[in-house]
Parts: sequence; structure tokens; C-alpha cells
Amino acid sequence: MKNSSKIIAWAAVALISVIAIATALFLYQRNNASKNLLSGVLNVAVDIGGQRFMRWHTPRELPLISFQDATGKTVTLADFHGRVILLNVWATWCPPCREEMPSLDRLNAKRGGSDFEVVALSIDRDPDLIKPFYQDFGIRTLKHYVDPTTRVSDTLRAPGVPTTLLIDREGREIGRAMGPAAWDGAQVEALIDGALLRPSIRDSK
Repeated sequence: MKNSSKIIAWAAVALISVIAIATALFLYQRNNASKNLLSGVLNVAVDIGGQRFMRWHTPRELPLISFQDATGKTVTLADFHGRVILLNVWATWCPPCREEMPSLDRLNAKRGGSDFEVVALSIDRDPDLIKPFYQDFGIRTLKHYVDPTTRVSDTLRAPGVPTTLLIDREGREIGRAMGPAAWDGAQVEALIDGALLRPSIRDSK
């Protein structure tokens, strides 16, 4: 009986300790979440047609990346300075990429211009695969960009394709989505509009 009483007592103490620790952890997380919310440092998840777009609380600096255009000329993000771009890393062999590519083309047809462009960046090792892919899927407005080295994925820490980054006028990452999405919806246009409303440092001088 004495041993049973001791076991019950120790079990009660252990249970109370677990509850106390859990309560303290909950209160700590809640208080810190409140502080972060008040200071505006929380990242925001935006639903874009069944996919989650993570918008960072402040734009993030991006590492230097380079790729090629349809003529084989080297292109970097600096070439898009002053414009908002939606950088979509994809491949012709990727089924989810095929699923979302038409919506990217529709978005570019509607919003593409001097202030905004959808930059569809293929990581196919054979650049000649892009043109027939565009023809098969009726892609009319997207330009040909390719990184046959596939280094861009590692540099941008893209875990797979498709991975899509919204980049501001200064070449900083506003947020990203990993996986296919409907890119021609109102939520995406709202994100683009928000990025366009921010003046570039060059314009503000």
C-alpha cells in the first residue's frame, strides 16, 4: 500500500509539473506573439487559390543569381531593378509546373509591362525544351529564361519546383510560395499592387 501511495503521489507531482510547464510555455508564446504582432514582425500567410504564399514582415535581401535569356545572354536580378517581378523557378519535366504555367501566362498578359513582369526561370539542362513546352501549353507572353546549371535553386534555397518569389523594385524578396498556385487571382494582384505602391530608393532620392 505504501509503495502504491508513493507511486500515485509521484505521478500526481509529475502531472502537475507537466501542466505547469505547458501553461508557462503557452503564456510565453502568447505574450511574445502579441509583442511581435504589435511591432509588425510577424510573417503573413496569404491564400492564393489553394496555395500558401508567405509574405515576410520585411523584404529580404537576395543573393546574386544569374541565368540566360532566349539568346543566351547572361541576365541577373539587377537587370530588373526598378520593376516588381514574380520569379517562378520551374522545369518542363515538373507536372505541378505544367499545372500553374497557364495562370502565370494570364497574369503576365494582364499585368506585365514596364513596372511588372513574370519571370519564368526554367532549370532544364536543355534550353531547347522550353519553346515546344510553351507551344504545347499555349504560353504566349512569358519570355524564355533558363539556368541549365540549376544553381539558382540552391542559391535561392528553393526546396523544389515550382518555387515562386515576389521581388520588389530593389531586388529584395517580399515573399514566396512553394508548390503550384493559381497566379491570376485577386489575391496575387493585391500582392503585386502592394509591391508597386512602395517607391524604390532610386525614385525617392
